[in-house]
Amino acid sequence: MRVPYAQSNPPADSSADVTQVYDQIRARRHPRPLIPLDLALLNSPPVASGWSSFLGAIRGQTSLESRVSELPISRVAVLNQAVHEWEVHGALAHKAGVSQEGMETVRTAQAGVAESGQKGNGEGGLSKKEWALIAYTDQMTTKVKVDDAVFARLKEVGFSDREVVEITATVAAYNCVSRFLVALDVGEENGHALKSVEELSNT
Repeated sequence: MRVPYAQSNPPADSSADVTQVYDQIRARRHPRPLIPLDLALLNSPPVASGWSSFLGAIRGQTSLESRVSELPISRVAVLNQAVHEWEVHGALAHKAGVSQEGMETVRTAQAGVAESGQKGNGEGGLSKKEWALIAYTDQMTTKVKVDDAVFARLKEVGFSDREVVEITATVAAYNCVSRFLVALDVGEENGHALKSVEELSNT
C-alpha cells in the first residue's frame, strides 16, 4: 500500500476518542477482525469514524434487498477495477440470488451497454429491473450525470422514491470506497484480474 497501515490496536498513548473509534469499527466488523481498508483509514481516526458511520448505514440500515444493493456495488467494482470490492460484493450478489450468468454479465459487459434500454428481461441472465440498475450505476460511475431516460427506468421497474435515494447513495458510497482502495492500493491488489464468478464461488 502507498501509506503504512495503522496498528490493529489503538496505540498505548491514544486518547479516549481514538480508542472509541477503534471500538466503533470493531463493533461494526464483529465477529470479523479489522480489514486492510479499516487499517488504512485509521491513519486518520476522525475520517475512519465518519466513514464507518456512513458505510454502516449504507450496508445495514437501508430498505433495499441484498440483491438490489449488491448488484450495483459489484458493478462499481468492475467499472473501477476495485479487485477486493468485486471479490467481496460479487460473491454476496451471487449469494443473494443474482445468477452466475448474470454476475458474469456484470463482470464483462461494456460500460454503458444498458443505456439504450434495449436489454430484455432475462438477457445476459439479468432481469429488466437488474438491467435498469446496471444502466443507472454505469452512468453515475462513468458520467456522473444521469440521463432522464435512464433515471425514469428505475421508477418504471417499480423502485420507490426511498429505494431510488438508497440505490443512489449506495452507488455513490461504493464509488468512494473503490476510489480509496485503488488510489492507495489497499490490500495490494491493483493490477490483478477480476475473478470469474465461478472462482468467487470456490473461495
